[in-house]
Amino acid sequence: MNRSEAGRAAVENVASIPRDADGPVFPAPWAARAFALAVALNERGLFAWSEWSKTLGPKVAAETLADPSDPEAYWRAWLAALEEILRAKQVGGATDLLDLKEAWREAAERTPHGKPIEL
Repeated sequence: MNRSEAGRAAVENVASIPRDADGPVFPAPWAARAFALAVALNERGLFAWSEWSKTLGPKVAAETLADPSDPEAYWRAWLAALEEILRAKQVGGATDLLDLKEAWREAAERTPHGKPIEL
């Protein structure tokens, strides 16, 4: 299965992904990257989709309840689930994730609006 097929399979396996007729809808590039990272880690055997769904469900509920009209809410939940799985699998500790999060925040602040954020 190539990456394109794997991505389509991921979309089909996680039914709540925001989508249109062409596939997943990402409100920002970071959301697409979070999606791609989760697919890649699943392909490498870090977690099963059933484990992903169990982790993601409560995160989506919490994020979308806070502001159902926020187009990034679902993807913040996706990112939170990814962080939780990385911690649980001891891929990165809390400090590692916080350091990376801070690096992304700083990169976002120095990036002009409309340009891709580079770490």
